[in-house]
Amino acid sequence: MAGVNALQWLILTRHGESTGNVAYQKVLGTDAEEAGIPERDADVPLSDVGRTQAAAFGRWLAALPEDERPTMVVASPYLRTLDTAKIALAETSYAAPQDPDGLRLRVDERIRDREQGSLQGLTELGVRRRFPAEAELLRRLGKFYYRPPGGESWADLALRLRSFYRDLEAEAPGGRVLVVTHDAIVVMTRYLVEGLSEREILEIEKTPIANASVTRWRHDGSSGLRAVTYNDREHLINAGVSP
Repeated sequence: MAGVNALQWLILTRHGESTGNVAYQKVLGTDAEEAGIPERDADVPLSDVGRTQAAAFGRWLAALPEDERPTMVVASPYLRTLDTAKIALAETSYAAPQDPDGLRLRVDERIRDREQGSLQGLTELGVRRRFPAEAELLRRLGKFYYRPPGGESWADLALRLRSFYRDLEAEAPGGRVLVVTHDAIVVMTRYLVEGLSEREILEIEKTPIANASVTRWRHDGSSGLRAVTYNDREHLINAGVSP
């Protein structure tokens, strides 16, 4: 994938724990049909734990060697990702948002979370009870190609991510880019960068992307980006804020 392989480093992190994440955890194993999240998805904020995780990620950024530090930072426009980026960058000496000479935090809607459409806010049980035909269609098509009413499939994510990374090639060839985003975007970026199959990426996706975890690829000097770490939580474990 040329747009990605033109970069020297590609660093992705998922936002810190959100109040929406907490709400879904609370209804796991119950007969609730909705998670009970009052905000629209774009306005779901970080929890207190999520803010602490974002700061821990920022300290990880601050400790990077100079030749591994990001030269560009791009975030999803959703509140939880923007706040994660701002909290993390404030922990560094080279990219603090209030520093006029620091990195400018850019926003790109192509790295927003996957649109769930009519199924937004529902639990798996809620989907089966309220949209049984959609639950059956999901079972038949599989997660990768199923598109909820008014929403997006995982394949749809791949399309907008291809566009996003092509633009990075033009804007930051040889750059070191930090992307602050959502779990599905981390997963689908791996699908694109490593040229994986549907079966391979859905097997990988069975392990959740941890909040504020680190995924990195580095240019190998010849053929393109190579994986350095995926879904790494060591900085969170050391800070005592790992899930």
